[in-house]
Amino acid sequence: MISVCLAAYNGAAHIRQQIDSILSQLSAADELIISDDGSTDATRDLVAAIADTRIRLIDGPRKGLIRNFEHALGNARGDLVFLCDQDDLWLPDKVERMAIELDIAMLAVSDCRVVDDSLNLVHPSFFALNGSRPGFIRNLLKNGYLGCCMAFRRELLSTALPFPSHLPMHDWWLGLVGQMTGGVRFIDTPLSLYRRHGGNASISGEKSTFPLHVRLRWRLYLLVQLAKRRLRAPSIIRNTPP
Repeated sequence: MISVCLAAYNGAAHIRQQIDSILSQLSAADELIISDDGSTDATRDLVAAIADTRIRLIDGPRKGLIRNFEHALGNARGDLVFLCDQDDLWLPDKVERMAIELDIAMLAVSDCRVVDDSLNLVHPSFFALNGSRPGFIRNLLKNGYLGCCMAFRRELLSTALPFPSHLPMHDWWLGLVGQMTGGVRFIDTPLSLYRRHGGNASISGEKSTFPLHVRLRWRLYLLVQLAKRRLRAPSIIRNTPP
């Protein structure tokens, strides 16, 4: 079973297109969890109007993007879990390709094409734009784990949840936990269209504007939290390809 976790907030402009691109790749036994974090536009109405039993529309915690994703993940029932944003678009072979990689790794993250609000191509490769590559230290120093391009095995949640209290971003945490618990596979093929516009909730991919001391504190915090989780659940730590 596959669970797709979508954190929604005022996404009426694009969410239906994204939902259609997801559902076309899911089986009848799979689920799309949409955690709506108190939208004030037509997001909930648009989702509720879709007559598809695979969709589970739930109320988010109203504590922002990171906690909304955590809430969606806590409701996931699948053996494989995918994250997605409300305004992107999945390309047709995304689920099949990522499922293959998850046979040998805990987490997989694919490349994507960066597009504008109208889906016009801005850059053919987020990996190239961001310098995304495998490796724990490399991704601790610079996050290459783009959440909307990420999928993982359910076992990862045993270590990753609940999220630590002060995460800088959920995808950074999940990627590092995946690296620690069973390895991460980077897929060089773009499997989605990553829409960048003024309304994005996530700032992934943009150059950080935070002071150096804040960025250093984030990395130290992540290391401490990872060490705590490793001690808490050593039985699931194993050696698999990076």
